[in-house]
Amino acid sequence: MSVKIYHNPRCGKSRETLQLIRDKGIDPAIHEYLKEPLTSSQLEELINLLGIEAKDLVRTTEAIYKEQFKGKDLSTAEWIEAMVAYPKLIQRPIVVNGNKAAILGRPPENVNEIL
Repeated sequence: MSVKIYHNPRCGKSRETLQLIRDKGIDPAIHEYLKEPLTSSQLEELINLLGIEAKDLVRTTEAIYKEQFKGKDLSTAEWIEAMVAYPKLIQRPIVVNGNKAAILGRPPENVNEIL
């Protein structure tokens, strides 16, 4: 099983999700996306795997969202560009199992669906 977590170690939900995965005996690949920002093509792939719209991957509680994006009607490409420019905007954590399934770990128990 090839499991990858897009992780922010400062986020409680992200840490809980990582622990849940490890408690199942899985040693996931960890991508700290704030240290290694995602490209637009990586984000597009994740959004497709998640089966959501780009705007649904945006954290609307972040200050940068409130300051620069709140109330704006952006295209998919524009939302992706915003998340590339400001990785803090990306919902976390995202867990991917192989190349077939992805889910948001909010709440952490969501990942059980794809493990």
